[in-house]
Formats: sequence, structure tokens, C-alpha cells
Amino acid sequence: MNRIPVIDMTATGRNIDRLRREAGLTVRQLQAVFGFSTPQAIYKWQRGYTMPTLDNIVALAAVFGVTVEDILVYQSYVPIRGIA
Repeated sequence: MNRIPVIDMTATGRNIDRLRREAGLTVRQLQAVFGFSTPQAIYKWQRGYTMPTLDNIVALAAVFGVTVEDILVYQSYVPIRGIA
């Protein structure tokens, strides 16, 4: 049966925070990389309140030197309905 992953936003946020620290970057430095006027989006990512857009996840992976799969944490998998 085909299944799709469900992203754990809180664990993914903790992952982003950990990877940022391991890369030796501050939130303000990461803010500058993305050209954000405030750091709020990054804090929201790290707290699991919101998810980065797909292009920002790809950019984070490049900045951190990891794969997209290294950033995302899955909490479960659900069956795909309507596909035989």
C-alpha cells in the first residue's frame, strides 16, 4: 500500500535549530542569508509554529550542507486513498 509522510513540525523545527547551531550561525546571520527584514520567520520555523517553504527548505539544506531529508522529521505515514 502506498503511504505519504506526515511531517512533525515541532521536531523539524528543533532540527533546524540544531543544524543552524552546528553550522555556527546565529538567527540574525540566517536572517541575512534569506534577506528577511526580521528574524521572526526563522524563530517560527525553529519553534515548529510554521514550516519553511519548499524553496527555503532547499536553501537551508544548502546552507547547512545537508540533504532535505536531514532537515525534515516525519511523525507517521498515512495511506494514500483513492489509488488502487
